[in-house]
Amino acid sequence: MKVMHIHFGKEGGAERFFVNLVNALHDRGVEQRVLIRPDRSWRKDIEGSATIYEGVFRRISLSRFLLQWRMRRILRDFRPDVIMAWQLRASRFMPAYKDALRISRLGDYPEHLGYYTNVETLVCITPDMAARVRELGWKRGIEVIANFTRALPVAPIARKEMRTPADAFVVVGMGRFVKRKGFDGLIRAVKKVDGAHLWLVGDGPERERLEALTDELGLRDRVRFAGWQTNAYGYLAAGDVFVINSSHEPLGNVCFEGWGAGKATISSRAEGPSWVMTDEVDALMVDRGDDEGLANAIRRLRDDPEFRERLSAGGRETLRTRFSEQAITDAYLELFSRGAAQR
Repeated sequence: MKVMHIHFGKEGGAERFFVNLVNALHDRGVEQRVLIRPDRSWRKDIEGSATIYEGVFRRISLSRFLLQWRMRRILRDFRPDVIMAWQLRASRFMPAYKDALRISRLGDYPEHLGYYTNVETLVCITPDMAARVRELGWKRGIEVIANFTRALPVAPIARKEMRTPADAFVVVGMGRFVKRKGFDGLIRAVKKVDGAHLWLVGDGPERERLEALTDELGLRDRVRFAGWQTNAYGYLAAGDVFVINSSHEPLGNVCFEGWGAGKATISSRAEGPSWVMTDEVDALMVDRGDDEGLANAIRRLRDDPEFRERLSAGGRETLRTRFSEQAITDAYLELFSRGAAQR
């Protein structure tokens, strides 16, 4: 099996899953080539699993035509069984190459279907997303294949690296700093929980506003900004609770990484978490935008370590039974095989 990936993303959960899947497919004997943007921090994490090309795709520029010419040469040389585009921009670049199954993996709900002219099958990460695609009029193939994480319990970082007391109750939030991730609400909730400390692992356009909110609430001694970390699992391991507070969350890797790191999880009732998680079994669920409800959930887990351990065990069981690496990789390989058999 030979797969050509096109991925023009930057940093975030989608990129973490891209790295996970490329490595998982390599472990299953799939030959891969990937086209990515230059200077990606995670390039080193796939170098042993794929031949890598770099390029920049812009809608209206000479670089677009040069990259299309380059792609034609790669396809002529590689002759892939599958071409897999990741998200919108890569889907726009999908070549009309009839000798391969042409797949786009959707990381979010599309607003329209104009990006997918040359795509045969859309991979949606939740059933709700697949239903939305059908409502928009998609008549071609649809597969629902979720994510998996390769997160494993690792040695925790030393809390002194984050200027945090060894006996503090540490809440960890992780992701790209954009409004829909709800990090501002998480900061406000932590303000309401005496003694709780918050580590925010990530970066993005909202960072300046989040730091200003931290100062406004007088929380500089309890909130730490760790910046973007390619491997954030040591931060998760050093925390006590992992929180997802998104107002909109299709099904990012973030839904699984707390579980993979062995941490009890609190999540908003956003789209993806609501499908994946069961309240009081593998997570504590709170309403979106409910700062007080989130604060209450943090207090509950702070005060009940046995319940924290039950939620952690429930999360590990959900990963094992529904979202394991083997199950998700098997689903992709089965899709690839069906597509190749039709050629």
